[in-house]
Amino acid sequence: MKWNEAVLSLKPYQPGKSTDEVKRQYGLEKIVKLASNENPFGCSELVKKVIKDQADSFAIYPDGYATSLRSAVAKHTGVKETELIFGNGSDENIQIISRSLLGPGKNTVMATGTFSQYRHNAVLEGAEVREVDHIDGAHNLQGMLDAMDENTAVVWLCTPNNPTGKYIPETELKNFITQVPEDVLIVLDEAYSEYVAAEDYPRTNQWPQLYKNLIVLRTFSKIYGLASLRVGYGIADEEVISKLEPSREPFNVNTLAQKAALAALEDQAFIEECRLVNRRGMEQYHQFCKAENIDYYPSQGNFIFLHFKYDADEVFQHLLEQGYIARSGKSFGFPQSLRVTIGSEEENKEMIEAIKTFLTHKKEQESPNSFVK
Repeated sequence: MKWNEAVLSLKPYQPGKSTDEVKRQYGLEKIVKLASNENPFGCSELVKKVIKDQADSFAIYPDGYATSLRSAVAKHTGVKETELIFGNGSDENIQIISRSLLGPGKNTVMATGTFSQYRHNAVLEGAEVREVDHIDGAHNLQGMLDAMDENTAVVWLCTPNNPTGKYIPETELKNFITQVPEDVLIVLDEAYSEYVAAEDYPRTNQWPQLYKNLIVLRTFSKIYGLASLRVGYGIADEEVISKLEPSREPFNVNTLAQKAALAALEDQAFIEECRLVNRRGMEQYHQFCKAENIDYYPSQGNFIFLHFKYDADEVFQHLLEQGYIARSGKSFGFPQSLRVTIGSEEENKEMIEAIKTFLTHKKEQESPNSFVK
């Protein structure tokens, strides 16, 4: 078969271990999964009610324009309905952008240690990928500017960044944007923005009106708890949206997803509670790291990136065998780091105790007085 070389050079996206898979493999009854940055509290009760009422709509195609959801998101963000594009999760919007702007002879700039799908889609389109080393887990903005040339089509910024959790402060972001050539699309991926507590985190809803080469991506997968339904959206200038729309698949956001997202948007009290509980959970890890002298990146997301003196896969495997699923940093280029999603208070306690068990085990192995058969 005449496969494209780009397809043959790539591996499919590797999701985290599923709870069913781990149960079967290790014969465990209870699994605590804190690997995929999902909301441990699920979704709003309003969403559950709406989904229960949709049993008679399955034979009808979705609203291809997402009319009701579009109207609600426009009102929530304070933008025009024509300044929005909807996708089957942010993943599809990333794909749409790549399909629309990248190709042979063009290049795209991104950080090392960031969301893998930026690179993945660029390779599929045959574009050159220019990755700029991070600075202690943060985007090297000057390095990214230096990496651009007349063939650069897209630059990707994930803030807070996955997996490091670091964000780009408003002043630094504005300074960067003003230096990017106007014919380069700046993609600001804000999948975790609703979790941010930092006062200097930029609120960017209106920015595409000022910067015509900017698109802001958001998702209902994280704090809204709708990861299984796949709904994402982008905010950009009307002209940018109109150019992207032909690359969007018809009926790409299904009916249940649209209804659920609409209901989720109405329950901002649930979102605020999740944000507050997440910060309390983050503090549990901060106290643990301080007590155990573990380095970590300060995070504004719903996850924390812990740094060990050991192979990340070894830490991951030990936790897995105890029924705790985290995410090894190796796939992100961090061979001794572990990404842990912030869970409920009890889940955090259990994960922390499991990590302590690993550290104790390693210290015993390394002790000069340890008995070796």
